[in-house]
Formats: sequence, C-alpha cells, structure tokens
Amino acid sequence: MTGEKALTQDDTGALTPVPTWLSAPHHDGSALYVSDLAPRLGRTVTVWLRVPVELDLSDVHVRTVLDGEPAFVAATVDRRRTDGTDTWWRARLRCHNPVTSYRWVLVGGPTGYAWVNGTGVHLRDVPDASDFRLVAHPSPPPLWARDAVVYQIFPDRFAKSARSVLAGRSRKGIPEWAVPARWTDPVHNLRGEDLGRQLYGGDLDGVTEHLDHLERLGADVVYLTPFFPGRSNHRYDASTFDAVDPVLGGDEALRRLTGAAHERGLKVLGDFTTNHTGNTHEWFLASRADPEAPERDFYFWTSRDEYVGWLGVASLPKLNYDSTELRHRVFDDPRGVVQRWLGADGGLDGWRVDVANMTGRQGGQDRYHEVATWMRESVVAARPGALVVGEHVHDYSLDVPGDGWHGVMNYAGFTKPVWTWLCDAHDPPDFLGSPVVVPRLGGEAVVETMREFTSHISWQALTHSFNLVGSHDTTRIRSLVDRDPRLVEVAAGLLLTMPSVPMITYGDEIGMEGTFGEDGRRPMPWDERRWDSGIFEAYRALISARRASVALRHGGLRWVYAAADVLVYLREAAGETALVHVARAAHEPVRIESRRLPGVDGGHAAYGPAPEVAHGTVTLTATGPQVSVYSWEPRRVRRGRTPRGG
Repeated sequence: MTGEKALTQDDTGALTPVPTWLSAPHHDGSALYVSDLAPRLGRTVTVWLRVPVELDLSDVHVRTVLDGEPAFVAATVDRRRTDGTDTWWRARLRCHNPVTSYRWVLVGGPTGYAWVNGTGVHLRDVPDASDFRLVAHPSPPPLWARDAVVYQIFPDRFAKSARSVLAGRSRKGIPEWAVPARWTDPVHNLRGEDLGRQLYGGDLDGVTEHLDHLERLGADVVYLTPFFPGRSNHRYDASTFDAVDPVLGGDEALRRLTGAAHERGLKVLGDFTTNHTGNTHEWFLASRADPEAPERDFYFWTSRDEYVGWLGVASLPKLNYDSTELRHRVFDDPRGVVQRWLGADGGLDGWRVDVANMTGRQGGQDRYHEVATWMRESVVAARPGALVVGEHVHDYSLDVPGDGWHGVMNYAGFTKPVWTWLCDAHDPPDFLGSPVVVPRLGGEAVVETMREFTSHISWQALTHSFNLVGSHDTTRIRSLVDRDPRLVEVAAGLLLTMPSVPMITYGDEIGMEGTFGEDGRRPMPWDERRWDSGIFEAYRALISARRASVALRHGGLRWVYAAADVLVYLREAAGETALVHVARAAHEPVRIESRRLPGVDGGHAAYGPAPEVAHGTVTLTATGPQVSVYSWEPRRVRRGRTPRGG
C-alpha cells in the first residue's frame, strides 16, 4: 500500500521514482488523529485513520485489547473530513483500561490486507509492542510542557555572581575537597584525582543574573543539575537533601532564582537522584554508625561494613526501597525531598530524575515502577502542574507505561539516531559507553530507528520527553560534527522541529566544544566575541519559528521521504501544516506532487529557503547542510469538537 512515488533526478537528469510515505495510510497520537489526548478512565475517544483515496479500501477495523483480550471495533468513513486526496476513517474506542493499545487492520486496496501501527504499514500480523496507546492514568502531564524549550545548566560552570565563594580575593566557604579554578582555566579532562573536584565558582545567583540570556535565546525552562551539597562539582553525590549547597548560595539563592524566573514567566526544574546518595550523606553516616538505626535499611548491605555502590562506585551507595521509612522521607512526607523543594522552600516546577532507569532495581529486587509511581504521586500532591522526566539512555519500552515519569530523556529514540546521521565519520563519538564504534548511517536508518523506538511509548509520553542533541554527560554537538560546523544548525533544526520537548545544554547555542562529558563541562564564556554568532542566530531563529507554529509545537509527525543525506517530514495540526526539509549534505532535487499537500501553494517560509511550488510539484533542493520549514493552512477537514488534553 505504498505505491505512490515522489520524483527525483538521476545523474542524467531523468525523473526517477523513489519511495515516499505520503501514499501510505497514516495515524499518530496527535490531536489531528485523536479527539482526547488525556482521557479519563471510562471515556470514549474518537480516532481517525487517513488513507489516500486511490487505495480504495473496502473495510477498516481497529484492533484493541480489553482486559488482556483482543477485540475489534468497526470504523466508518468520516464524510466531514474526506476530500479528493484522502479518505478519513473514524472509530470510537472506550478507555476501559488505564492503557488502551490499538492498531488498524485494513481490508481491500492493492494488497487486500494490511496492518497499521506506530512503525507504519505491514502486510503481516505484528506484535503489540508498537501499537498506538491511549493513556487514562490519573493526573496527566502538564500542558505547559508541550510548549517548552528547556535550557540545561551545570551551576558551577554557567555564571559566577558577585556573591560567589570564588569572587574577588576571598576564599571563605570553599569546601576542603575542591580545587579552585579561574573561569578561564581549562577543564581537567584526565581521569585523575582532580576529576569532579575543580570548582569554578558558578552559583545560583549567577544563573539569576543571566536569565536575560535565556529570554534572548527563547528558552523558557531552566533545568539545573543538582544543587544539593556533595563532595564534587556535579553534586550527584549528595550529603543531604535538606539544604541547597552554600557554595551555590544556599536556600535563599534558590528562592531568588525561582522567584525571578517566575516573574519572567520562566519555569525551573531541579535534578534529584532517587537511585543513590553520596557516602557522606547524613542517612548513610547514620546507617554506618548504628546497625539498629532506621537509616540502615535505606541501603543494600552485603556484610556489616560492606554495601552496594551504584555501578560499584563506593562514593555512591545505592538506596533500597524495601524500606517504608525511606519511601516516606523521599516521597510521602510533605517536608520530604520531592515535595519540599516544589513548595515554598524551593519553588521548583518539576524534577529531572537522575539514572531513573536503575532506581529501585538491584539483583532480585525490582521496585522501579513503584518508585516511578510514588514520584509522580508525590509531585502531583505538592504541585499538580509540575513535570517529572526520567533519565534513560537506552530502550525505554517497558519503563514508561504512563503512570510514572511523564517522559524520559530521549537518548534512544532521538539523540543516538541523530548522532549516527551527523557524526564525523572519521571521528565517531563515544555512544555512552558502547565498546564498539557506531558507523555513520544514512537517513533511512535514522527514520527506521526513530520510528521503532518512539512507537513503543504513548504519544503522551513521547511529547513530554526531552529531545536532546547532547547533555552535560556527552560529547558536545559542535565537537561531534567537528569537520563541518554547518551541521550544528542541522542538529538544532531536528531538535526544534520534531515532537517532544527540546532540551538545549548551556553553551551549545554558541558553539561550545567538548569531546566527552567532563570536557564539555567548560565554563560558559560571556565575552560574545568568543561565540559562534552564526550558531547562536540559528538557534534563536529556530526557537522563534517553533514558538510561532502550532504545528511544530503540537502537531503530529508524518514522515515523507528519507535518503542518505536528506530527511523530509510533516508536522500536522488542525490549522497548520509544516513541511520540514533537513539535509546533511547536497542532494538531488526531491519532487513531491502538490496534490499530496493540499494548501501548499499558499504557504510561506518559516525558516530557511522555501521550496519551489509550481506545475503541480513541490521541489526540495539543497546545495549543502540545510534546514527549511515551510508552513501553510491546509485546505481540508472540517473539524468536530476541539480535542482535549495533551
């Protein structure tokens, strides 16, 4: 059922057909195809399937699962939506279970039989893993997150205020573990004793003083890596959860930051490690001092003095959620870790959860889903509109059912495929500890990877996850594309035009470099003469285009075309369609029939060059790395009621 072709030219100039997905049936979890993005249990939801008219189907059903048993619901043609290009089939599904999975079965057409799930069209039966999902768990994710642009800040390296412990000549307040560094000193990259000990003096008041930079860029959410005291500059080895590190300015500095951010309409996320503490944490010290102390049960012990460290790291003892007292102190207590800092003490708007994929898991114990659920319940109790995003660097298929973290850091379904497409083939990146070199791949493999990973979670979870091209733990995007800095704009284009919440790591927007995590944690240079102004303006313009476009923020994702050096996709909403064309290198023109894109002749360039629209054809060209976004108001469907939720 993919018989339609786009047109491109071969080396002789002749028109040659190449596959496109515009001729295939399409459905996704967006508001254009689902009437209620956050249904309550027991509600009935309308879902639509878009089918090119020439496929001439005779029958369509939705196959769903009720209480573990497959069931079929008949679909009918929606006459209000059907036009000369597409037939829209409609079905109604009742959210009988908290997660209602479904896929479409098609009868007739050129193949006589086909299935449609999250990875596309299949001429055979398929497992349920990539089924679409309606999620009806209580307390859906906050609506504001779908419009957000997140800016990640490593506090010690972003900005130093006049209050900083390293400001001026005074060295009062510098912890004994720290190796003081000047703002212009290089980061110690070797795995020596100074790793994690260099202290540059960035603090929370420094962040507050530079909120203008975020507004100038267009970001509206500050995500802080940990602010609890520890014995490292990254502070993932917390010594307490009851205070903000005095080196960062203490509790008052956090309140000054969240207050100033909220006055500007910005939000602030904290970073909390549910998986472990530091070995100087007050809980751990109590557990070692007295085997009868309640804190003893907070950790895993293999003998009187031997304990389990996260990944064997002795300074990071792992938390044991068999302890009901631990659960109370972390989640249930209004003065506990999670709720306290969302309240008046901190004013946070949510949490990012460090190593979320490992929390609650140790040997024969697996309380992962319980911990994720407790975290969400705790957050909602303290601040109903708060966001919870879990760190996850690999396959999250079974770890995001919709009742725990609202989303994940989408390394698997976005970061890694983008890296494989854009990385320097002569200097590939470290894929977060992989022992093998991952080759540079073509666009077809990128699409296949993205579709497969993202099909394993609900649209709700996908659109509340963080897309990122790098973080404080990884290679910087500028270093990843070392030989061609134009590819930074291409990465930013993908980041800011695809579904999910875009997350930018401080300094990426000015071309900061770093070949691995610690190397990338360089101090932010505030002398703009050291910035790559072209990269900065590209980020600004792309964020502006996203903010101006309902399709880029809320639309579905419909792949159009992929080849080695080019990706083309649609972001579709009821009132706007955006055609995104991203090229990593020059490629032959791609020609698409205009009839496949109703209304395209009335469009405008939202970013980059406009395609040629003439003689019934849309022609996309690139002479090198390029991003373009072309938007229009679609000439089609009369909508029913406005979809809810999301």
